[in-house]
Amino acid sequence: MKRTSRDSEDSARRITRRALFMGGCMAATMAGLGARMRYLGVEEADQFRLLAEENRINIQLIPPARGLILDRNGKIIAGNEQNYRVVITREGAGDVQLVLNRLSHLIPMTETDMTRVLKDVDRNSSFVPIPVADRLSWDDFSKVALNAPALPGVTPDVGLSRVYPRDTDFAHVVGYVGPVSENDLEGLENPDPLLHIPKFQIGKIGVEKWMEDTLRGSAGNKKIEVNHVGRVMRELDKTDGVSGANLRLTIDADIQNFVQARLGDQSAACVVIDVTNGDLIAIASAPSFNPNLFVRGITRRDYDVLTGNDFRPLANKAVQGGYPPGSTFKMVTGLAALSDGKISLDTVVNCPGYLQFGDRKFNCWKKGGHGKVDVRSALTQSCDVFFYDVAQRVGIDKIAEMGRKMGLGQRHDLPMSAISEGTLPDRAWKQEKLKQDWRIGDTINAAIGQGYVVATPLQLAVMAARVATGRSVVPRLIREIDGKAVPVEEAADLGFETSHLTAVHDGMIGVVNSDRGTSFAARIANDAMLMAGKSGTSQVRNISAAERETGVVGNNDLPWKQRDHALFVCFAPADAPRYAVAVVVEHGGGGSSVAAPIARDAMLRALTGSVPDPKDYPANQRGRIDTMLKELKLRSPDGSQPTDTRA
Repeated sequence: MKRTSRDSEDSARRITRRALFMGGCMAATMAGLGARMRYLGVEEADQFRLLAEENRINIQLIPPARGLILDRNGKIIAGNEQNYRVVITREGAGDVQLVLNRLSHLIPMTETDMTRVLKDVDRNSSFVPIPVADRLSWDDFSKVALNAPALPGVTPDVGLSRVYPRDTDFAHVVGYVGPVSENDLEGLENPDPLLHIPKFQIGKIGVEKWMEDTLRGSAGNKKIEVNHVGRVMRELDKTDGVSGANLRLTIDADIQNFVQARLGDQSAACVVIDVTNGDLIAIASAPSFNPNLFVRGITRRDYDVLTGNDFRPLANKAVQGGYPPGSTFKMVTGLAALSDGKISLDTVVNCPGYLQFGDRKFNCWKKGGHGKVDVRSALTQSCDVFFYDVAQRVGIDKIAEMGRKMGLGQRHDLPMSAISEGTLPDRAWKQEKLKQDWRIGDTINAAIGQGYVVATPLQLAVMAARVATGRSVVPRLIREIDGKAVPVEEAADLGFETSHLTAVHDGMIGVVNSDRGTSFAARIANDAMLMAGKSGTSQVRNISAAERETGVVGNNDLPWKQRDHALFVCFAPADAPRYAVAVVVEHGGGGSSVAAPIARDAMLRALTGSVPDPKDYPANQRGRIDTMLKELKLRSPDGSQPTDTRA
């Protein structure tokens, strides 16, 4: 078909438009390519020139500064110190073994050190810095820095390491940090990238562990440029991490130090609590250990010394040690009977020195008996028979219910390791645990804190605080987080009748202030600080009837592990309680003679705010007390090493 001239003109116009469109697209593309080439060839010329020389860019995590742990007055308990160290990356080093051999001529390195580094290098990505040595001297650190060109992949670095300036004083409370282990990573779905940094330190026990997320902070990072031999050329970019939050504890470092020193080398524990708000002022467990040993890598020899000690220095006896509370439990039995109406304030029980139940005789500690006693005098003189009698009237379930109300048989929620809930038995407990029915004899034993009853020093301190106030005082350890106060809830009223609580207070005041009291020698000779207390001596072995007839073997004549535990709880001032104290001395003997003097000293230290003055002690004790106080090795206010207290 012949095309008309009109058709030819239309076709030509269409071809012209397409050509113009295609030409425009090509021109735009060429312009874009030209601009990109100019950017790469001119503006980025320096960077690509370096890359052409086989330079590489590494991104490294920057560990944040760990949050500080302070006492209630702002004194550092756990801090950070500068740490000169050396790290190596496989990517930069190439032949790691060769580089380590060169490095060993500059800084102290053993075959064990080299083997450990090689294993860490193999286990981690090629760009991850592996610690080779830390805590280097400035001279060794300088040697590495000066020889950097001959040490590809090796970087001298200044980091932070944990340090505990008050070492043994807070070991059981604050704990310590250590390198992340496989066990630490188990169960974590999305672990923090910081945890994959070799030898990165995290909390292992105590506050360090239980407040880990708060103390750790978040990582920063830096982008560095290294050449083909691994030498750092320049730092391209850096983003600082966020430091961990600082924690302020309720504990007073000076009181803690005094209590720790007062416990000395005994296997013992002491807890001081502010009854007005639950603040734990001191939590001491003896003997203690130096947590700095664990941070720096404890030697097998040092660890064996700790684990081989019969006094168990690694155990925090204040919160995990379980002990029969002995006669310190008698306030619970008495309040249970009074509250349930099974006895009145005028109820009198005759104590001939024993209680006969069936064919079994339950003895009082006083062989000749106490005669007629009521609840006040029974507490003052610690008459066992009175509480044997009233316990049968009220029953174990009511006694256990009262014990729980007083803070026993429960795990108090504190950021510390291995806190025990103790044992507060009742009928259901024995059936569940032992598959046995409860017996009257079990109730009689429990009435004086023996048998199945087990409590920790922390629980006994809480019990004393609740007896002192009639309120459900709850212990707390964290006072502030990053400068923000942790709120304190007002303790609820426990609902005791005033007369019942007053009677118990009167009995406890008599314990240390009446010449018939079991702890009269441990009184405070200052009416403004009158102390109320209760001693306890809990048996750890059975005493046979034959031994009672011939005479019970004295504690000093028994092997250490067969001696009685010594306990004492107290609060003061008696008319307006401020602090409560609990002391347990393992296998220490008598509570009145061993535990009560320690509790009195701790109480005076808390009440007066300074080392006790011998004038606050009975006149016939002042010379001995003055000598004892002078011999205590206490830290100076700035936390430096112990010095003679009153020399």
